[in-house]
Amino acid sequence: MVSIFAPHFFNWTNLLKLSHHEVYWIDVFDSNTRVKKIDFVHQFIGWKNRVDYPGRYWLKKNIPALYRTINMVNQRDLTEYVEEKIKEIQPDIVQSFVLQSGALPVLEVMRKFPDIKWVYSAWGNDLYFRQQNEKDLINIKKVLPEFDYMFADCKRDFKVALQHGFKGKFLGAFPGGGGYDLEEFENLMEPYVRRKVILIKGYEGKLGRCNVVLEGLLSLKPELEEYQIVVFAANQKVKNFISKTRLDRWANFKCYGNIPHFEVMSLMGRSKIYIGNSISDGMPNTLLEAIVMGAYPIQSNPGKVTEEIISQGNGGGLLIENPMNSNEIKELILQVINNPDKIKKEVQYSLLNIRPQLERSRIQSGVIACYDLIQKEL
Repeated sequence: MVSIFAPHFFNWTNLLKLSHHEVYWIDVFDSNTRVKKIDFVHQFIGWKNRVDYPGRYWLKKNIPALYRTINMVNQRDLTEYVEEKIKEIQPDIVQSFVLQSGALPVLEVMRKFPDIKWVYSAWGNDLYFRQQNEKDLINIKKVLPEFDYMFADCKRDFKVALQHGFKGKFLGAFPGGGGYDLEEFENLMEPYVRRKVILIKGYEGKLGRCNVVLEGLLSLKPELEEYQIVVFAANQKVKNFISKTRLDRWANFKCYGNIPHFEVMSLMGRSKIYIGNSISDGMPNTLLEAIVMGAYPIQSNPGKVTEEIISQGNGGGLLIENPMNSNEIKELILQVINNPDKIKKEVQYSLLNIRPQLERSRIQSGVIACYDLIQKEL
């Protein structure tokens, strides 16, 4: 497995813990950290520097020019290292997580081993957003035809891959994090009728559009007085907008920066509404977490990805069609708070029909079956 150091990767790989497959991992950027969560995996760490000499971090900070010069000789190239390990291990498959970081750098190496099956895992904005960049699109079209198999976190990205040259077998769309232990979070879920929180994902930047959601709230102060409005994972642009518009002076408004995942799930379990808004994404993890915790999602729908799991006003949530339109978001919020009986039925539908599909053990069985299929086709 060729991947960056990422929780998504660890959660996915952990699905294979009870399988019979032998797993190796090369950390693309070499964080030089052994991960206990995947201790059953052979982890290649500390590979990048030929010599881990004393004072290296001091040199990097204080004399960066000299540090870069030393690295030209001392640091190993990922391509070189992957080729070395393929020859040593002689794997049946190589799996690359994320095209730009895990596949493109090893393209020429994989071409040297045409008998080894190459598996690609697409996450987030790996294809849908990057295809809009001319340079990235050239690389996408260069690599996709080389893959034998593909996983994704949504069906949309398989369609995108087909448009740009993928000719292999699509193994399915699975949550990037490998699903959820539903029982673990049961005690965090309040009855829906008692919930008063409106929870908002607080990212504003290249892709996130939290401030458009907040703009939609500004004229709803009287309607939202009985609710507690909570923004989480707020970055500086969001905090600046909150201060500028004086939302922080609302008695029922709270804003948090990054918080632990367990606290996010706890907030979801107390939330009546969850709102996530961006101009591009894969299948949003926070959307799935809202469904798992029984919150009613209002979610942007880039490339129609969100409607793969919820349908507008019928299947447990509402879709934001224009993530730049604050008035649309305002109207969706009003639609939820003004139709409590209808929304309660949709939440019940979601808990009965969508939530069980996100159970980790269920995802695990499906994923292991895919790897077993690859093994049969070797």
